[in-house]
Amino acid sequence: MRDEIAYADLIRRTREQSLLASCAELLAWDEDTYMPPSGAEHRAAQLALLAGLQHARATDPRLGDLLAAVEGSPLVADPDSAEAVNVREIRRGFDRQTRLPRGLVEELARSASLAERAWAEARRAADFRRFRPWLEKIVRLKQREAESLALTPDPYDALLDGYEPGARGDDLVGLFDALRRELVPLVNAIVYGRRRPDTAFLRRPYPVQRQRAFGEAVAAAVGFDFRRGRLDTTTHPFFSAVGPGDCRLTTRFAEDNFSDGLFGILHEVGHGLYEQGLPAEDHGTPLGEVSSLALHESQARLWENAVGHSRPFWQYFFPAARAAFPGALVDVALDEFHFAVNAVEPSLIRVGADEVTYNLHIVIRFELERALLGGDLSAADLPAAWDEAYRHHLGVVPRDDAEGCLQDGHWAAGMFGYFPTYTLGNVLAAQLVARARQELGDLDGGFARGDFGELLGWLREKVYREGGRYSARRLIERVTASPPDHQPLIDELRRKYGELYDI
Repeated sequence: MRDEIAYADLIRRTREQSLLASCAELLAWDEDTYMPPSGAEHRAAQLALLAGLQHARATDPRLGDLLAAVEGSPLVADPDSAEAVNVREIRRGFDRQTRLPRGLVEELARSASLAERAWAEARRAADFRRFRPWLEKIVRLKQREAESLALTPDPYDALLDGYEPGARGDDLVGLFDALRRELVPLVNAIVYGRRRPDTAFLRRPYPVQRQRAFGEAVAAAVGFDFRRGRLDTTTHPFFSAVGPGDCRLTTRFAEDNFSDGLFGILHEVGHGLYEQGLPAEDHGTPLGEVSSLALHESQARLWENAVGHSRPFWQYFFPAARAAFPGALVDVALDEFHFAVNAVEPSLIRVGADEVTYNLHIVIRFELERALLGGDLSAADLPAAWDEAYRHHLGVVPRDDAEGCLQDGHWAAGMFGYFPTYTLGNVLAAQLVARARQELGDLDGGFARGDFGELLGWLREKVYREGGRYSARRLIERVTASPPDHQPLIDELRRKYGELYDI
């Protein structure tokens, strides 16, 4: 009985911490969507205060006492039970947070808030010099965070572990090298092949309001519940999980770019479907959360690419697209359109990159952010290092800093270690889709009829409802009968693009 009382108190405190985190999440969402520029200083102070309060609660010695009272008790004897999962993950968070000084946590929150504003202004001006002092400060703070956590001699590991528990930088080097060996020859075969799609019509006028209406219709059709979510615009697309009935998606639109807005929506919808599929009754506890950012990214990439870039998807949606944009698509056939939205071309912008070259963008960011944290690359030298990496890996060079090292806001937000989860997500997504096809059969026939419920139901049952019960590796093994493996991704890219480009 005593351990049950301790566990109930532990969960009560954890849910209160979750409420504080949701307040910070809402403030951060507002900062990137509707907050007026002059509110930046005050918002930074708000976020710093909340970060300090969260840290104080997360490191309260009473939490340690409650954990000690429950650990080893019959209550957690089954390692997959709700009690065992929650205790395990609360312990992990408690041990991690107690290593971090409260002052550092508050300063990181304050600085990241101001740095994001400086990054947005520098990006608009295409001038890295405006952001450089903030990047230098963020790097110093993240180095201090890594030193405090001290998981391994490599400071990158401590930050990566915050997004992908158990992952290590050296392991990622092996994965990225394997992908590079497979992807570079495929890219070259496509680039120097005989077939080329006509993509000019994707740059015709697409009125922004119609893009938004069409994107919202697509999001609803694949299963996103707008009674429990909304869509807004921002500089760099993201999602915010404010609570079990409140999931915020963002995208950006350009009148002369059909793909950017729509596929940005589908990417964030993948995140949103995951959040809306988590067990609401466990919200505020680790069991009600995702255990891995790579799992989260797997859903964004799955719905964006495996579904949204497929021909059956457009077999269903293309008539609606032509009706929404008659001036742009009146003379375009379905196969032309499908080929165009799957065009492969080495490019500068990650969020607009095709499936084949996308992971090379992540390789670049992984290598650069690891060098920044390790002290092998100074912030001052980042633009030149970025340009050289793009020339080497993709054969393209940015015209300015906005196309180069200022295109992502992750480093301004202090999110060092996040980028690899995109590629890990691609790997897991390919495995999940391959398994779903084995178990469900003709998914493409359903897509062509506008039926996405079968796939969504399968994902809800196999992935979403499990919440944080299993690590990413264990969940993938349970669902696909295989550990994480990049080969299904390579096989699917070869199949799909081999057919499109006749190689």
